Amino acid sequence: MDAERRNDDEQTARWNGRAGHAWVDLQPVLDGMFRPIEDLLVEAVSAEGVEHVLDVGCGTGGTTLAVARRLGPAGTCVGVDISEPLINTARARAGREGAPASFVRGDAQEHAFEPGTFDAVISRFGVMFFEDPVRAFANLRSAARDDAALRLIVWRAPEENPYMTTAQRAAAPLLPDLPVRRPDEPGQFAFADPDKVRRILTESGWADIDIRPVDVVCTLPEKELVRYFTRLGPLGMALPEVDDDTRARVVETVRAAFDPFVHGSEVRFTAACWTVGARAAAAKVS
Repeated sequence: MDAERRNDDEQTARWNGRAGHAWVDLQPVLDGMFRPIEDLLVEAVSAEGVEHVLDVGCGTGGTTLAVARRLGPAGTCVGVDISEPLINTARARAGREGAPASFVRGDAQEHAFEPGTFDAVISRFGVMFFEDPVRAFANLRSAARDDAALRLIVWRAPEENPYMTTAQRAAAPLLPDLPVRRPDEPGQFAFADPDKVRRILTESGWADIDIRPVDVVCTLPEKELVRYFTRLGPLGMALPEVDDDTRARVVETVRAAFDPFVHGSEVRFTAACWTVGARAAAAKVS
């Protein structure tokens, strides 16, 4: 329990601190880069014919707002995220758009959602950070109606996503204290093992689990690449702590490592993901 609380505290500190503010600053870049993945979730929601959607780990609200626009005035989409800077940005965006979307700052693992409210739960890369994923998805199941749809997109293994690990691999010789990503810990690749995902969902009250690979081509402007890799991920957390000479060497080395992904004015890579679908199992009557 102490370890779980430490991880929860670390996640809260990270996403309300440097990492959260970096995502706010890079919001247009990240929204553009992940637009094809957002489109997959919007289409999945549209195919379900649902009206009340919960977006877990909603970040700055791009996917939440896209779903709300598709649902129209008859529907609602609620985004939840642990980060105050991200939620504040999402709320401001919704206000400017007048979109039928609202946002809750909270930990989806334990937030007291109104039971049986949502007919769909979605997430774009927002569910891999729970310390206790079974408890988290049981809580989400409680928030969902019987037979509600679950639609997630998560990363496959790091070796299938070389773009996502380029910065850390290139910088590691120059920054020996850079943290190592471990697949058995909460983090970007925590849902890479589909058997693990099936077990988590089954134990937390979800059924009809369907997990399929999808490869999505994503892009961002080359002029944003250095800002992208120096602000995000383990490297983004480490660089502010190093001296100017070390930073310059790291930036030069890491930028060169991204050359295979640079095509003129565009950076292009394939996001190797799982699409995860499930249904909220009916509550057992004792």
